Formats: sequence, C-alpha cells, structure tokens
Amino acid sequence: MKIPTEPIGSIPRPIELILGMQAYAQGQMDEKGLQELYDSALRDTIRKFELTGSPVITDGEQTKPSFATYPIAGMKNLLPQGVVIPFADGHTRQLPVISEGPFRYMAHASAYLKKAKQYTRLPVKQAVISVSALSLLYPQQGLPGYTQEHFIEDLIGEAEADIRQCIEEGAYNVQIDFTEARLSLKLDPSGGILNSFIALNNQVLDRFTQSQRKNIGVHSCPGGDHDSTHSADIAYADLLPSLFELHAGNFYLEFAAEKDKQSVLKSIKENLRPGQRVFLGVTNVLDRRIESAAQINELIQEALAYIPLEQFGTTDDCGFSPFADDVSTSREIAFAKIRSRIEGTKMAEAALEQKKVFV
Repeated sequence: MKIPTEPIGSIPRPIELILGMQAYAQGQMDEKGLQELYDSALRDTIRKFELTGSPVITDGEQTKPSFATYPIAGMKNLLPQGVVIPFADGHTRQLPVISEGPFRYMAHASAYLKKAKQYTRLPVKQAVISVSALSLLYPQQGLPGYTQEHFIEDLIGEAEADIRQCIEEGAYNVQIDFTEARLSLKLDPSGGILNSFIALNNQVLDRFTQSQRKNIGVHSCPGGDHDSTHSADIAYADLLPSLFELHAGNFYLEFAAEKDKQSVLKSIKENLRPGQRVFLGVTNVLDRRIESAAQINELIQEALAYIPLEQFGTTDDCGFSPFADDVSTSREIAFAKIRSRIEGTKMAEAALEQKKVFV
C-alpha cells in the first residue's frame, strides 16, 4: 500500500549564495558570478534531495528571490506601498504595488523547472504563486487608464500561463502556494476576502481540464518565515470548508505544528470531497528538532483514522525557506527532516501491509 509523499518547495540557500545575492544587489558582483553561485547551489540541492530517497523532488527554489515575488523580480513599475504582513515575532514583510499597466510576469516558473530537470532523472514538482496573492499588487486608489478589472484579466492570463508552461515542461505536479488563505481570515473574519480569493483562484483552475487538475495542487499554511508565522492563531475549521471548494486535485496542508490535531483531522474528514487528496504535513519546519521515523509513522496512523488511504499523502508543513534571506533553518536540518518523512512514510506503508496480512 503506497502512500505518496512530496516536498513543498524551498530549501535554505547555502550561505555563499545568500551573500552573493546581497553582493549582486549592491553592485559588488556581476551577473556571471551570481549565476555560477546559482548553478552550484542548484546542483548541490538536487544531489542532496536525491540522497534522501525522495521519490519526487523540487529545485529547492534556490534561484527564486522568494516563493511569492519571482514573477515581479526586476519589474520597473513597482512602488513600495503595498500590503504589510505582520508575523508573530514582530517582523514584517511588505508587498509592492504596480504603478502602471499592463501587468506581465517577468519570469515564469517553468524556467526553474527546465533548469532543474537538467540535473536529475527524478520527477520534479514545481511551485507557483497564487493569483490571489498577486492580486494584492493593484493599488487601492486605482491607476489612471488601467482599471482593476483589466489588471485581473491580465493577471489571470499570466497565472494560467505559469501553470500551463510547467505542465508542458513535464512537471510531476504543480503546486499553487496559497498561504494568504489563512491570513485572509485574520484580516477579515467574515470570510469575504477568503471567498473572493477562492473565486479568483478557481477562475484560473477552471481553464484546465479535469485530468490536468488532478496534478494541480494547493498549499496552505500559516506562513512560515524566520521561525515565525502570520496566522497560526486562525483555526483550520474556519478555513477548510472554503479551501476544499477550490477545483484542485491535491491539497498540501500544514499539520505537524498544529496544537489541536484531532480537530484538524475532524475538519478534514467533514470537508474533503471525492477526487481530492490531502498531503498532510508531518514535519514541523519551524522546529529545529528532527522528527524520528517512528514519530512520523505515529502521526500518519492517527491521520488515517480520519482520512481514507486513497485520499492521503505526506509532505512537510511548509517550505523550509520561502524567502531567500531566511537562514533560521540550516540545509542539514531541512534534508534530515525530509529523510525522516520518507522513512516514516515507508514505515507506515509497512505497517499497513502487515495489517492487511492479518485481516
């Protein structure tokens, strides 16, 4: 009885790459030098991913500035006046806003996928940013000659192309990062913002066939960054009924860090729909302690009491370094946790086979 297991996306960058990115931003390194650091980090990340025994890998997002901003990196028509996202430890992240239209991606995720596939024969999964996150780039006061409706039309087209190009490039799965889902309930407890986000993402998902959507998933977590979160105080029970309305095949949910795991599992059981699969986070990316395979197996067995095996998979709670400057977790710890997830999932498979023998 196989249990699918996949990573989320990011792996902490090597310190020499982080320093190189900073030097490049300050004009102290040329593009050729930075590219050499990118290539070295990418090759090393893929090699270490392969050594974990992971059946599916990512590029570790080594060359992305962040999981959210890769489409706008280098864009000239941006102003630093966007939404401020506060984290529990007091630090913040701020999105920019566009100053004029039309809106076009500067980079598509398929470029990262294509590069990663040059260095491995394993299936490669690709993460993309949600259309709802990028919808926040439009300024509240509007723009002369470029309406919000026109912006959303352009944005949906770009988001569709981002996913479609990854499918055409041979991505194993495409994962939409939707970390703002839980945050939206903190900003608007009525659920109005969340419902608008769900509708916007479904406009993109509905441009794909049912068969294609089986390989398109959505990741939701309370926003891990520098070992802190922006919305862990929002109950899953308030999110999941709406989240499972998304027309996607896979859902990658933070779980290991949840304090009340039973209520989360009950909510999943009540809201999961036929044809949907939940990949449950079994490693806590904000805790530097490395889970044992036995601990992960125990977590899986607990989950399978609520979630049908054919609709279940395992993953990590979040990416290990969604922003390039996040050094709160080491590469060594990240890969050790991934290795434990693989081994714990195999242990659970063996336990299920043993049960089958004795039935």
